[in-house]
Amino acid sequence: MKLYYTPSACSLASHIVLNELGLKYDSETVDLKTHKTAKGEDFYKINPKGYVPVLVLDNGQMLTEGVAILTYLTDLDSSKEKADRYQQLECLVFIATELHKTISSLFGYKEAPKEIITGIKDKVAKRFDFMDKKLANREFVIGKAFGPADAYLFTVLNWCPHLGIDLGLWKNLVSFVKRIQARPAVQKTLQQEGI
Repeated sequence: MKLYYTPSACSLASHIVLNELGLKYDSETVDLKTHKTAKGEDFYKINPKGYVPVLVLDNGQMLTEGVAILTYLTDLDSSKEKADRYQQLECLVFIATELHKTISSLFGYKEAPKEIITGIKDKVAKRFDFMDKKLANREFVIGKAFGPADAYLFTVLNWCPHLGIDLGLWKNLVSFVKRIQARPAVQKTLQQEGI
């Protein structure tokens, strides 16, 4: 397999899960400003959508959406209970559509009027309230073991300091980030991405 990623982008979640599962893979960075890979290839020829993550499977098939890639990788792990699969999927979709989409819009509004930024941050706060309650008295988002939702939530929460969002208002989210960041596979991934 080969993962195309951009350091600190949403592809970090897929990268973490690859390392958590101990899978063999190659990887290559993508500059999303120039849409060139580290080897100088035009990334639009690899993924016409122009964004990461992209996972090229051993048979040449390509997956391009984070939720699809995370679900695929999780399905490779025979030790995981399949009963949690739909809860994981539900949580992945929530993170993708309600957290990732909303929070990442702040990257494009750095010079926007204050009321637009405040409105976005208010939406984020409501969703963080939900996730903070979900993480009360539990170590992982779903079930009793690390899963793809943990990798994805960790990735999105890591954007907060760069966007002026104080996670300190949500003690369970702060504890979650510290726990996940301490995992050896997460440390390895952060080091690989230079974060």
